[in-house]
Amino acid sequence: MFTGIIEAFGRVSELKKEDSNLHITLESELASSLKIDQSIAHNGVCLTVIECNSRFYTVTAIDETLNKTNLGNLQEGDLINLERAMKLGDRLDGHMVQGHVDQTAECVSFSSQEGSWSYTFAYDNNKGNITIEKGSITVNGVSLTVIDSKEDRFSVAIIPYTYAHTNFHKIVTGKIVNLEFDLIGKYLSKLYLKK
Repeated sequence: MFTGIIEAFGRVSELKKEDSNLHITLESELASSLKIDQSIAHNGVCLTVIECNSRFYTVTAIDETLNKTNLGNLQEGDLINLERAMKLGDRLDGHMVQGHVDQTAECVSFSSQEGSWSYTFAYDNNKGNITIEKGSITVNGVSLTVIDSKEDRFSVAIIPYTYAHTNFHKIVTGKIVNLEFDLIGKYLSKLYLKK
């Protein structure tokens, strides 16, 4: 379980295919504090550490993960948002995030708002996922509040700290991002659709 509060960047240093799997090696300041078998969210995708040392660590994304997230588009040098799993008893500064990406979305617009940034993302609404204004959404692992909700798109506002300390400063029109919709909203939507 995660909170959607990004701790650090990881820079992709190596991508290695093995059958349908992709081994991703990252350089990060978190590497020295990691251990094998730990769960870390990568752009919101929960992956397990399989190798680590003081500067680098490696995780594996299976075919299912590569098909449903933006990790299959990674290139060496890309920056990834990182968050270690939350500890029981810690403050929940974002919202409850599972690290299970529901689908991807495309950035269809972004603009500077004189001190903040506005981003709009479009997604396939045939998968049963919804947003609501003032509801929570996770974009590339970042816990955010929806400011404008439409049937197949939503907007979020990004403060300067988030812009600088996540990979939002790399998101431009056409960029594909990972979405995890609000856990409670997903359950309510599923119950509603059953009726």
